[in-house]
Amino acid sequence: MKAIRIVLLCLALPLAAHVSPAQTQDAKGCKDSPLVSRYPGSVITSCEHSDLGGYDFTVTVDKKDQTRHLMGDYLQIKYNWPSYGSKSLVVHSLNSAMHKAGYSFDYDSGDYGDFTVHMGKTWIMIETSAGGWYKETIVVTKEVATEVVANAAALSGGLTGNGHVIVNGILFDTGKADVKPESDAALQEVSKLLKGHPALKVYVVGHTDNVGGLAANMDLSKRRAAAVVLSLTTKYGVPAAQLQSYGDGPYAPVASNDSEDGRALNRRVELVKQ
Repeated sequence: MKAIRIVLLCLALPLAAHVSPAQTQDAKGCKDSPLVSRYPGSVITSCEHSDLGGYDFTVTVDKKDQTRHLMGDYLQIKYNWPSYGSKSLVVHSLNSAMHKAGYSFDYDSGDYGDFTVHMGKTWIMIETSAGGWYKETIVVTKEVATEVVANAAALSGGLTGNGHVIVNGILFDTGKADVKPESDAALQEVSKLLKGHPALKVYVVGHTDNVGGLAANMDLSKRRAAAVVLSLTTKYGVPAAQLQSYGDGPYAPVASNDSEDGRALNRRVELVKQ
């Protein structure tokens, strides 16, 4: 599908309008999406891109608002609008541009300023704040290969042969430590392994890639490992004495962090024999 660029027009701008010096520079490394132009005079304060990322889009189904988690090429850009702007003008300009470009509206909060649109595989959510900023999140969806989950026997073999084993299939959203429901199959196999070997004790170790600050990645890896231990003990009945959580952050990569494929391999959970 040919990409359609949405061009925004500024409404009723004073002739002497100007942007304050603090707002004249976009955040380093950030630029507009090729699909959506910025509200005139706005400045990018932050951006995030991933070849495979996910976001919870608000959609309306049967007159009820709910979230729909979509995965794919992910881009999020946050803007501060200029001092001469107002929330109502920004919302009207963004909303009108989406309508004119032919996007289908899946959610629209009206004057509140948030809405979700899509065209084909491209989904865009705009969130607008009265605090002088708005955020656009774009996901171009793509099929995600199903994670291969090792069974309890394979996990046991890895621990016996190497002293540690990667547990594929334990999933988290970007930057979060909540174990996703799709992790059930992998956690069931870990539970089967530990219940079948009551004397076996393991460290549950969380690992991250090197994107972001070291302190944040260390904290994230610790919280993810702790969340896995909590899930195993509360949901699957594994004795707490068999488990201990530990976060190793980006310190033990199994692949290069220079590519998304490598970073994906480095974001993992391992069992290490105590």
